Amino acid sequence: QVQLVESGGGLVQPGGSLRLSCAASGLHFSVYVMSWYRQAPGKERELVASISRPDNRNYLDSVKGRFAISRDNAKNSVYLQMNRLSTADTAVYYCSAVSDTNRRYWGQGTQVTVSS
Repeated sequence: QVQLVESGGGLVQPGGSLRLSCAASGLHFSVYVMSWYRQAPGKERELVASISRPDNRNYLDSVKGRFAISRDNAKNSVYLQMNRLSTADTAVYYCSAVSDTNRRYWGQGTQVTVSS
């Protein structure tokens, strides 16, 4: 059974930082493209960042230069370092894994709230 478990969300002030983690189990982690999505209230889910083999990274334009995605295949984990957060980054953040046959798995999400 595949499980993706996110952690690291919370409340942070504008300009602050958070690091999200996603621990995967039940899959051959190193062959999956790992991504972070987010969904703000009243908005559609959007792709924030993705990392594939061999560590090719892509980012949503609005987070380029502020967010960094990384993975540790030995720990079956993917991370999202988020810096210079703004209120526009407030959303539920989801971890996603996609196989080479386009099978997708989702985590349960972690809330990130940026507010003063």
